[in-house]
Amino acid sequence: MTDAPAARPAHANQPDARSTGSHLDTVAHAHATADQDMPYAALGLKADEYQQIVGLLDRRPTAAELAMYSVMWSEHCSYKSSKVHLRQFGDKTTDQMKKHLMVGIGENAGVVDIGDGWAVTFKVESHNHPSYVEPYQGAATGVGGIVRDILAMGARPVAVMDELRFGAIDHPDTARVVHGVVAGVGGYGNSLGLPNIGGGCSFDPSFQGNPLVNALCVGVMKHEDIHLASAEGVGNKVVLFGARTGGDGIGGASILASETFEDGVPAKRPSVQVGDPFMEKVLIECCLELFAADVVQGIQDLGAAGISCATSELASNGSGGMHVWLDDVLLRDPTLNAGEILMSESQERMMAVVTPEKLDQFMAITGKWEIESSVVGEVNDSGRLTIDHHGQRIVDVDPRTVAHEGPTYHRPYARPAWMDGLQADTSSALALPADGDALKATTLALLGSPSLANRAWVTSQYDRYVQGNTAQARPDEVGVVRVDEVTGRGVAIATRSNDRYTKLDPYAGAEQAVAAAYRAVAIAGAEPRAVTDGLNFGSPEDPDSMWQFAEAVRGIADACLELGVPVTGGNVSLYNGTGEPGRIDSSINPTPIVGILGVFDDVRRATPSGWREVGQALYLVGATRAELDGSAFAGLHGHLGGLPPAVDFAAEKVLAEVMVSASRDGLADAAREVTEGGLAAAVAAGALRYGVGARIVLDEIVTRDSVSPAQAWLSESQGRILVAIPRTEEPRWVAMLEARRVPFARIGVTQDEPVIEVQGQFTLPLAELREAWDGPLPAHFA
Repeated sequence: MTDAPAARPAHANQPDARSTGSHLDTVAHAHATADQDMPYAALGLKADEYQQIVGLLDRRPTAAELAMYSVMWSEHCSYKSSKVHLRQFGDKTTDQMKKHLMVGIGENAGVVDIGDGWAVTFKVESHNHPSYVEPYQGAATGVGGIVRDILAMGARPVAVMDELRFGAIDHPDTARVVHGVVAGVGGYGNSLGLPNIGGGCSFDPSFQGNPLVNALCVGVMKHEDIHLASAEGVGNKVVLFGARTGGDGIGGASILASETFEDGVPAKRPSVQVGDPFMEKVLIECCLELFAADVVQGIQDLGAAGISCATSELASNGSGGMHVWLDDVLLRDPTLNAGEILMSESQERMMAVVTPEKLDQFMAITGKWEIESSVVGEVNDSGRLTIDHHGQRIVDVDPRTVAHEGPTYHRPYARPAWMDGLQADTSSALALPADGDALKATTLALLGSPSLANRAWVTSQYDRYVQGNTAQARPDEVGVVRVDEVTGRGVAIATRSNDRYTKLDPYAGAEQAVAAAYRAVAIAGAEPRAVTDGLNFGSPEDPDSMWQFAEAVRGIADACLELGVPVTGGNVSLYNGTGEPGRIDSSINPTPIVGILGVFDDVRRATPSGWREVGQALYLVGATRAELDGSAFAGLHGHLGGLPPAVDFAAEKVLAEVMVSASRDGLADAAREVTEGGLAAAVAAGALRYGVGARIVLDEIVTRDSVSPAQAWLSESQGRILVAIPRTEEPRWVAMLEARRVPFARIGVTQDEPVIEVQGQFTLPLAELREAWDGPLPAHFA
């Protein structure tokens, strides 16, 4: 470990016009000033973590090293509180589940074989805390970051989705966050020319100070185009290209994403990253040309932790080491110090490893796209990551200790003391609608509630059909994208999460999220193949929140094992809470977002979620139970308690097989889930999709399943599907269900009269239903 300056190459793009760096905190100075106090706490490090760093270096860290360790050992980057639980995803993945998995957990994103030489990569990530501080840029840069993760795998990004959670719709601050986030998601994605094909948006007071912004991106490539990011090959050059490095986002990963907000602590509110989608669009095309020209060994995006992350991860993933000189990092702000350059999270930047003989070709391609680039380092065989600034050594570390061997915490967790009371407080005391008029009024109230009301005011701000490959998008239940124009091969993606269920039972709620997403892609006609997840929870230092997290991870892992779909990667977001630990309301409702990828051999056979023809038979597939705990109906009454609906994985697998077969055989004209809002919401949404009415008879369900008409209409029992079948196909459809011993009931028909008629209960004109569904937003939303 020396301070000998390394010679900068002749092709450096930026002359050193700044200060001589005489006041730099160098490695040599750190050796000589062992007792100097370092501001580790201000950077989010605990005292024992700082001592661990001192032990690894056998000296105190330099200011730049401290900055690097602080961001890379943050909760957001290191997963130090969650990785002991996340190992279940690998431990519970069988060889059969890996059959189509080409790249799994640990890379920028998972990659799945979808046939005919095509591969798809997809992943979900969160940008929660920045989206509260600055909603537009927080959401926009969240989209930009996940797109670059997909791009780094060698894929062309083809679509995005989002799962959004906001506070109470009538709270005065909710409109600020909602309008900013929705505009940011739409503005960035639309500018990139990426269709937004689905997702979800809901409101609950638990998210008031901690909104959730989870963005998903899907990309496509041929098998031979897959690229992994690592720094291999002694003498290869490390090139930083894209936007210049500025002061935005400094400290974001370590502080903004890993700690709660506290009044009066300025360090908790650092600058949020500023996105430039037009630069990102050019960067996408440039990277794809670099990959196609075979001039890069690998590309790493600069997201959380910026240069600290990219250099340490590239070096750690390689078998040697890396030397970097910060003088040639192209800056927007020449006053940035070394730590700020390392920690900056300026957007639209990538780092590539390039062989010397291909460097000129690399520069020619980036020049063609008018993208600035600079050689900032070189791969070596030292086994170390060394960084110089102004010719002096400011970083000398083992990159593995920075990127992959940070702290691992076995946080204490225990079932909260308040869980017994929550689960004992069932919905049984709620008065069910006693007659048809009450059931009609409840239906209108449900469809107009914040959880189920029309989201067109959100989705209309997103371009859903740009690129011309979108086969389905909102208001359909699942996003479907064509991958191959010749064959029609493509994919379906569904994201699901019910935070009310997960609050009642984190394990069962997480299982339900997996089952719901699995069921959704199968209903559309796609074969479920792989999972990504975004895990949004409270503080890991609160045993209650940590228990919720541990249980949810266990639930996802067990559900994936039962259904035979592997987890390919995802994201963890903790510290989503501002309340006093140990209280029932100390954090957000635990929200594991589950995304499932399904595969079509031809997207033209995708089943829509609403019926288009009159005279078709309506079938309810699956059994109905009196399961209203955590339901939308209970939510209407301000009630949350009891146990969530049960999941039957064996039944879910059979249902999926039935619906994929129905799609391939052309049996179903339409199909949709019966989940949140029960049969009431399913029938209403199915009719409103194309304005075609329905006549419903509940008698068979009531008799067979021993439920009341209100329970049959409002229950949220899982494993149920509402399917519209042409009359000519009914014999084949019934035979298939009977052969598989699937419970079903023919509950009605579609009709030309624009009404929903529930015989013996009520008649509801679609115009009246739509008025409730489109109901006016609170005045402060205007």
